[in-house]
Amino acid sequence: MKRDLMNSAQSAKQALIELNQTILDSFNAKSDVRSIVSTRCQHVDKLLQQQWRAHHLEQFPIALVAVGGYGRGELHPQSDVDLLFLTEAELSNDAEQALSAFIAFIWDAGLEVGHSVRSIEQTLEQGRADITVATNLLESRLLCGPQALYTLLYRAIRQEDFWPSSEFYLAKKNEQITRHSKASAFDLEPNLKSCPGGLRDIQTVAWVAMRHFNAEKLEELVHHGFLEPVELDELMEAQHFLWQLRCSLHLISGRDENRLLFDLQPQVAKLMGYEDGTQLAVEQMMKNYYRTVRRVMELNQMLLQLFKRATLEHGKTLDIVAIDEHFQRRGKFIESLSNDLFDTPENILKLFLWVAKNSNIQAVYAATLRSLRRARRAQPQALMYHESCRKLFMEILRHPRGITALSLMHKHGVLSAYLPAWRAIEGQMQFDLFHAYTVDEHTHRLLLNIERFAQPEQKEEFPLGSVLINQLPKKGLLVLGAIFHDIAKGRGGDHSKLGATDALEFCKLHGMNDHDGRLVSWLVENHLVMSVTAQRRDISDPDVVADFAERVRDAVHLSYLYCLTVADICATNERTWNNWKGSLLRDLYFSTQRVLARGKEKPIDIRARVREHQAKAKKELLRRGIKEKDLDALWLRFKADYFLRNQPNQIAWHAEAIIKHKQDEALVLISKHATRGGTELFVYGKDKPKLFATVMAILDNKNITVHDASIMTSKDNYALDSFVILEQDGQPVTQLSRIQGIKKTLIKALSNETPKLPKFRNLSRKMKPFKVRTQVSFPTTRSHGKSMMELIALDSPGLLARVGEVLYRCEITLLAAKITTIGERAEDFFLLQTADGQQLDEQQQNKLREALTSAL
Repeated sequence: MKRDLMNSAQSAKQALIELNQTILDSFNAKSDVRSIVSTRCQHVDKLLQQQWRAHHLEQFPIALVAVGGYGRGELHPQSDVDLLFLTEAELSNDAEQALSAFIAFIWDAGLEVGHSVRSIEQTLEQGRADITVATNLLESRLLCGPQALYTLLYRAIRQEDFWPSSEFYLAKKNEQITRHSKASAFDLEPNLKSCPGGLRDIQTVAWVAMRHFNAEKLEELVHHGFLEPVELDELMEAQHFLWQLRCSLHLISGRDENRLLFDLQPQVAKLMGYEDGTQLAVEQMMKNYYRTVRRVMELNQMLLQLFKRATLEHGKTLDIVAIDEHFQRRGKFIESLSNDLFDTPENILKLFLWVAKNSNIQAVYAATLRSLRRARRAQPQALMYHESCRKLFMEILRHPRGITALSLMHKHGVLSAYLPAWRAIEGQMQFDLFHAYTVDEHTHRLLLNIERFAQPEQKEEFPLGSVLINQLPKKGLLVLGAIFHDIAKGRGGDHSKLGATDALEFCKLHGMNDHDGRLVSWLVENHLVMSVTAQRRDISDPDVVADFAERVRDAVHLSYLYCLTVADICATNERTWNNWKGSLLRDLYFSTQRVLARGKEKPIDIRARVREHQAKAKKELLRRGIKEKDLDALWLRFKADYFLRNQPNQIAWHAEAIIKHKQDEALVLISKHATRGGTELFVYGKDKPKLFATVMAILDNKNITVHDASIMTSKDNYALDSFVILEQDGQPVTQLSRIQGIKKTLIKALSNETPKLPKFRNLSRKMKPFKVRTQVSFPTTRSHGKSMMELIALDSPGLLARVGEVLYRCEITLLAAKITTIGERAEDFFLLQTADGQQLDEQQQNKLREALTSAL
């Protein structure tokens, strides 16, 4: 008997595998996914019913009940099968044995089962205590066993005292708020079920409807007047698309996977029928996903608000305050006074102008939102082509709370109805690890960051931004620059230049003067320049700062660009901004400000700066008891470049440690306090082959990121190498045990004359789908006797160590490095020279390029 059941289980398992393979073979963008999930559900129904009889369970007072998604009749290729074994009384030994054998069979057949064995009383008790259990019960259906037993449960869970409609609504709403707090709708690897706008949000509406109206399906909401036919169609269309994604995900991964992981996204896109074109297939698929979840979020908000009025606030009146002849405030909501108000386009803009003017308004009332959605879709042309709308938009833009209104306009699709170019970037993503949000959501967050600069509590995080934002002549110009900075992404070509053209045309159409229009256009075209200069150039080099100052032109442009740059970086992803970048940008801002104030005719006196740094450092060292003759003897060995590139406090720190260091081993210093937003690592000792490569390899194995490197040698060939290092989360390295471990490992490694590079970490799961072509270029530089090299490559473990190894083999001297990681891409700049102190000629450049490309 056991052998027969085992064979039967294996046959059932094989049948399920073949069913999934059949689905996979025939699946495409036009597949009827509803039929697929229904067919698989029916297949499992028949299997369970057959085995129920085979295990002779029909002779016992047990009902086999499908609950949850399986209870709804929806079963994706790898979904769990949720079952309730409903009992009349305590089970006999024979019943328990038969039930255990049945459950074991289901597992052996390859089904992932979630099950419970309860009486009616126990089931109701659990349901009253747990909203998730209660929700699963609402979607239950009988598979096998006594109908009378199941009917008792069915009637009990539909009694008002089981979960009163108002309490059920509150519980599901709170459950959704908790779920939304754990994820963003625009996550790079979204969870199709639980992310905002995902399948759970559609189901939440259905569940609340089921409880309030005792409805079986969403379609019934139309009959109850809570859902219009077009809204039902929209929800069903969204559900169908999300189901297709989930079904594809299950088929590709071979497991109950609901996260669109990076390594699966390209495969899912291919299965869904997307093909590479101007945009990658995966980017097209994700664009549809993000647009879909935004629509679901809006519908979910509107419908749950309507349910709230019907359940919690039935007969309860919110405070009503008149605004004008068209609008009133109802509690925290703005409400239109007629359903056809938005047939006049300018009234759409008036609504959001009132949002800006009235700080008590936080959202749009559900009935008004429904009218707004209807009017938004009925517009024959973009709202900005109505002169009356343009005037209102400019009024919003100039208002101190204009960004609040723009944020709500974005949320409800009015910004795209106003500005056609905005519609093109809605939902647009870039398949990389750097841009954590879609282009429109990134820009939205940038606008919110501009708003944050003016908030007193943000002064500590943005000390300079909080000052400059209040000094800008017209904050609205910064807001426009933000709106247009990425608006041309995805078109092909340089998005900065294309966006600058769009911005200028927009400003002309809206009657702005030439000066303001050119400023907005300039901001868009140059929005990346300050970030690139600060992070990828040597801003201690006066020529670099002078070139940047020439591009910026004046202090007003500088202040606008600084605010836009910081807000842009902070809006890219949650881990991009750190104190190191903040320090770089502030240093560049003040250096540029000094150049602009001084003017071109007064170049920086480099010798005077060297003397100034030496004098300040010496004063401090003498105070600490360092003998002047020892200090002078040490500094005679150092080149002038050392004093130019280091601040007086760094020079003093290095000198004191070197003078007191008597051992033969290398000196390794790690700052106890943050330096320029990071932790400074200083290495001093007799220069030797592969020193840079060795340091990089050790730091990589310690999971430390390097952001800046200054590689110098003294006149007598001692290394004076400084690095700015950070933890993986962008914070300085501060833990004492961590610092001691790094120092100990570095000193040991540097004690070897010809150290071998250690084995590097494996490439992470997230990095594996990405291919970055190694590119090596040599930009022109004004630095005499030095060559600049730009390297773009996959940010793989040990990258910098391998670069150092190649430089050693090619007999190239590294002077400095700026290390920038942009998601999966390393975009690093190196300052190089030949062994005899010359620039690299064309032949040497080609040799180095070939060696790096081969090694990486």
